[in-house]
Amino acid sequence: MNYTPEQIAEIVLKVLKEVNEPDVLSLSFDEKCELAQNPNTPTETLKVLATDEYYDVRSCVARNPNTPTETLKVLATDEYSIVRREVARNPNTPVETLKVLATDKDSGVRSRVARNPNTPVETLKVLATDEYSDVRYEVAQNPNYKTQTLELTQVQYDALKVLLKSSQDETLKTLTL
Repeated sequence: MNYTPEQIAEIVLKVLKEVNEPDVLSLSFDEKCELAQNPNTPTETLKVLATDEYYDVRSCVARNPNTPTETLKVLATDEYSIVRREVARNPNTPVETLKVLATDKDSGVRSRVARNPNTPVETLKVLATDEYSDVRYEVAQNPNYKTQTLELTQVQYDALKVLLKSSQDETLKTLTL
């Protein structure tokens, strides 16, 4: 169900004025999702929603840019990869948590770590050798990685030399490595 901004504001007001924090979990599923996504939701409410029984709600909390870093750290250990993916995507996820998520068994989580602009270059270098091409693609798109000198393995270097020499393009043939 989609809510209008007025309805969302009404839900937030209901939580702030009428409902105690632990009672937030008694709201309807749709209300909890809308509340978890709202950037104006108080951090204390987000902390409570991060413990919700539904992974969809926890995923919305993980996506929220105002979710406290301590809560993101906890959500990074969620059993559902969709929640961990949202943590990896959140620009406020601590670097240490991103490093841990870079080793996640789910390639979708690793892909979102590779996409996160706060992922350290050392971690991106490791992800650049990931077995899944979608992870390697996201590394190549990351602005932090693009600024680094690309390092070629000896095999890649030799293959590139052969390709350049066998090229039909005279300009490419004259390039030296």
